[in-house]
Amino acid sequence: MDPELEVLLSEKDISPTAMRLLVLEYLLKQSSAISLRSLEDEFQYSERTTLYRTLKTFEEKGLIHHIKDGSGCTKYALCSSNCKEGDHHDLHVHFYCNNCKETFCLPSYKIPNILLPQNFHLEELNLIAKGVCDKCNVLLSMTTSSD
Repeated sequence: MDPELEVLLSEKDISPTAMRLLVLEYLLKQSSAISLRSLEDEFQYSERTTLYRTLKTFEEKGLIHHIKDGSGCTKYALCSSNCKEGDHHDLHVHFYCNNCKETFCLPSYKIPNILLPQNFHLEELNLIAKGVCDKCNVLLSMTTSSD
């Protein structure tokens, strides 16, 4: 196991258990957000509650954030390095591909400030863009050009 994984967990004040190290390693390899179901499929012999608690701990400590992309399934992705326990700073656009059904973090595309009426208190803000991702777009253009 990569010792850097233990350092990443320790920096977030998370005890580096074997399952947490495995889940972190898996998350680092992903190019898109993952669902609990995807994690269960990857770790077939692990208890669902253990996986869920691992995700919950990671989220509470500022290591990952959840995304509700409208698919009916909450997905999880790694946070930016400046997120902390109870203080997430990853207000960026998320992109849901209508073709492959994957959700991507677009950290370079920030959500603009939203001015709310007086006495409204913002607690959470999400922006989901939907369309066709770059990989699917290439595949779709290849199939239409060969017709």
